[in-house]
Amino acid sequence: MHVDLTLRALPIADVASAAREAQALGFSGVGVTESTGNPFVAATLAADATADVRVSTGIALALPRTPMDLAYTAWDLQTLSGGRFALGLGSQVRAHVERRYGAAFARPAARMREQTLALRAIFDAWEHGSELAFEGEFWSHTLMPPNFRPPALPDGVRRPPVLLAAVRERMLEVVGEVADGLLGHAFQTVDVLREVTLPALERGLETGGRARADIEVTAGIFVALDDGEWEGVRRRVAFYGSTPGYRHVLDHHDLGGLFEALHAASRAGEWRTMPDLVDDDVLRLFAVRADTPAEAAAEIRARVGGLADRVALVGEQPDLAQWAAIAAALRDG
Repeated sequence: MHVDLTLRALPIADVASAAREAQALGFSGVGVTESTGNPFVAATLAADATADVRVSTGIALALPRTPMDLAYTAWDLQTLSGGRFALGLGSQVRAHVERRYGAAFARPAARMREQTLALRAIFDAWEHGSELAFEGEFWSHTLMPPNFRPPALPDGVRRPPVLLAAVRERMLEVVGEVADGLLGHAFQTVDVLREVTLPALERGLETGGRARADIEVTAGIFVALDDGEWEGVRRRVAFYGSTPGYRHVLDHHDLGGLFEALHAASRAGEWRTMPDLVDDDVLRLFAVRADTPAEAAAEIRARVGGLADRVALVGEQPDLAQWAAIAAALRDG
C-alpha cells in the first residue's frame, strides 16, 4: 500500500526541503494543498527537489480555473517531474469559491465532470496532434494552433492523472465515471467508506463503462501516536463536524445532534470549546490512536486494506520519523 505525506500550509520557502525529507523517509508521495498559497508553485518546488516520489496537488481548486489553464500547468509539471505528477482537484465549498475566489459555484458536480472531460480532450489533442473540438455547457475549447501546442512529453511519460476529491454521493459518481482517481477525505468512517463512498464510486464506474481497476482510491486517515496528536485530531474532527457539507457522515452514525451542537458553536465563534463536544468514542470512528507505528499500521490496514490503493496520513504536528515507520509497515506488510 502506498502512503502519501501531505505538506499542509507550509511556508513556500520550506516546501523543497520538506519534500526532500519525505522522499528520504520513504513516503510514496508528497501532496501540496491550496490553503495559504498557490499549490502549483509548491508542486513545482517539490518536483524539482525530488527524484522518486509522486508529487500531487491535494487539492487545487478546480472551479476558479479553466480546463486549459489546468492542462498547461499539469503538462509542464508532468514534464518537469519526469512523469511523477498527479493533478488533484476539488470543488471546495460555496463560500470559498464565490467569496474568496470570486468564481461560480453552481452545480459543482456537473462542472467538475465537464472540466475533467475537457482536460481529457486537451490531452488527447496534444498527445495525438489532433484537432481540439471540445464544446460543453460551461467551457468550450476549439482552438489549438501548432504554435500553442506544448512539446510532447518525454519518452515513457504518460499524461498526468486527474484525481478528484469527493465527499457527497453525486461527486463520487463523477469520480467513478470520468476521473483517474479518488482523493478521499479523512473525515470519513469505515462504515461510510464501505456503505456510501464505494457504492457511489461503483455507480459512476458503471455509468462510465469502467471497472474498479481503472481507478485509484486514496483514503485519508487521521492518525495519532501520542496524547498531543490525539487532541490535535480532536480539534480537526470538531471543525469538520461543524460543516454542513460533512453532516451526512455524522448522520450515518446517528450523530446529527453532534453536528447541530458543533455547528451552533462555530457560528457563535466558540472554536476553543468545540473539541470538548467530541468524545473519544466519536473520535475513534475517524482516527487511529496507537502507541507504536506497527500498531498504527495494523489498524490502518484493518480499516482500509483491500478498499484503498493509497493512504494519506493526516494529523497535527506529527513526528515524521514515526509516520515514516507507519508507511514502511504498510508498504512492506
